[in-house]
Amino acid sequence: MAALAELVDHVIGVDPDRDRVTAAVVSVTTQGELASATFPATRRGYGQALRWAKTLTVDERRAWAIESTGSYGAGLAATLAEKGEFVIEFDHPATRASKDGAKSDSLDAVRAARETLGRKTWATPRSRGLREGLRTLIVARDSAKLARVAAINVLKALIVTAPVDLREDLRGHTFGQLVDRCMRLRPDTATDPEHAATKLSLRSTATRIKQLTTECRDLELAMLPLVREICPALLDESGIGTLVAAQILISWSHAGRCRDEAAFARLGGVAPLEATSGQNQTRHRLSRGGDRQLNRALHTAILARAKVHPETRAYLARRVRDGKTKREAMRCLKRYYARHLFRLLESTPAPS
Repeated sequence: MAALAELVDHVIGVDPDRDRVTAAVVSVTTQGELASATFPATRRGYGQALRWAKTLTVDERRAWAIESTGSYGAGLAATLAEKGEFVIEFDHPATRASKDGAKSDSLDAVRAARETLGRKTWATPRSRGLREGLRTLIVARDSAKLARVAAINVLKALIVTAPVDLREDLRGHTFGQLVDRCMRLRPDTATDPEHAATKLSLRSTATRIKQLTTECRDLELAMLPLVREICPALLDESGIGTLVAAQILISWSHAGRCRDEAAFARLGGVAPLEATSGQNQTRHRLSRGGDRQLNRALHTAILARAKVHPETRAYLARRVRDGKTKREAMRCLKRYYARHLFRLLESTPAPS
């Protein structure tokens, strides 16, 4: 990858906020700040920022280094990408804001530009469209799932402390039967206020569980056509269902974002980390970096493949025979599978 200084003459650092974005133009030659300005975080404001930048820089010889392209900077990044601008995702500042404690939006914007210039590699913001639609469905489902787990815990706690006769009446059922039975409770038939209040609480909580279960299922069903449109071959992989495929696509985003399969493995937290010490010259430890949701998706896929996929089972058995522990063999397999998935994703034509 060529150095950024060879590609552009100016880098525009951007520090976005909820209501405004602050931009600073930095010269590649001197790394000095030429100008800074603040614009409203609206489509009109984004247009003003682009026109302002054009008065100070040359088309096709500028880059935008934007913080928080997945949150406050998402709107500006998307607008600039539509206009054909060179947009870079700036994340994890490597230096402190200032030795003397100075802090301002313009200083943060300048720092974003200068640090981007000093980096050997950079990333483009994640794509929107189908990928962003998948992400919103995942976020909504995760929220519903957490609420469902909380409601289940509440239901169990209410049953434990319920009056004896009511508690005994609810014993001996499967969870699905228990929820249905609680939904049919009638507080108006209770003989005292405690029974009435407990029945109402149980019915309300059980109804919430039922609704959240349906919500999770509907959101998962809504993901399926999006996954099929982005990369249908992913669903043909053994051990990969709709949820795992959706998370892999969200983290990968689009072709070219990860420069190679090693970068994708690091993103997924499955790249080997040497743990050499003394006589232990060939050991590697677990990586706890990267996108933990992608790591979980890869782990889920590998666990499923280890049960039903003959080639995966044979690979694990061979690694164990070679002296690897089962955990070490699984880590090797994850790294191998990340390479396979990366090649599959990169070779898939972009959806029209």
